[in-house]
Amino acid sequence: MKIYVDFDDCISETARYFTALVAEMFGRNVPYEEITCFDLDKSFSLTKEQFEEMMIKAHKPEALLSYEETPGARQTINSWIDEGHEVYIITGRPSGAYEASRKWLDGHGMERVKLFCLNKYGHDSFYRNREYGLELEDYYKMHFDYAIEDSPKAFRFFEHLPELKVLVIDRPWNQDCEFPGDNYTRVFDWKAIKEIVAKGNKA
Repeated sequence: MKIYVDFDDCISETARYFTALVAEMFGRNVPYEEITCFDLDKSFSLTKEQFEEMMIKAHKPEALLSYEETPGARQTINSWIDEGHEVYIITGRPSGAYEASRKWLDGHGMERVKLFCLNKYGHDSFYRNREYGLELEDYYKMHFDYAIEDSPKAFRFFEHLPELKVLVIDRPWNQDCEFPGDNYTRVFDWKAIKEIVAKGNKA
């Protein structure tokens, strides 16, 4: 099988890092549980300039390398690779963050997984280096059997794959979202993800 996995808030606890960073930079104390909107400028009540400043700082190598790993991600991903499945980390991080992201994966025991930067949300405007970027036209030629995501804004990137099974990791910003179809399932941890994919592989 071919499995799509998002990076931030799927295999790393990015939003938890952002809450501390926003408090440090702007004195805004927004608990993680209150990040109910994926548009972080709205969740943190930031101006456009503040948001860009925060995102640039959050994507510096030293910041990216400090993110905590989501429990169970490494073990599940490695078990899939051991079974012969292909795992692709498709991240919305700007391509300028590729090297630090690759280093983070390698340092967290996921050196065998493939990593691509897809300009999902326009964040690549912060960087000019597109060397490691994945263009949408090439992404839409790729096929996946499963996708692991947290962002409702990313659901549109799955419309070309009607048979795709999308596992949505439960996060505060996707509590009230309406799933596009029956092929979407809310999951609460990587143990559940592993079990669902294993059952699907046997079916």
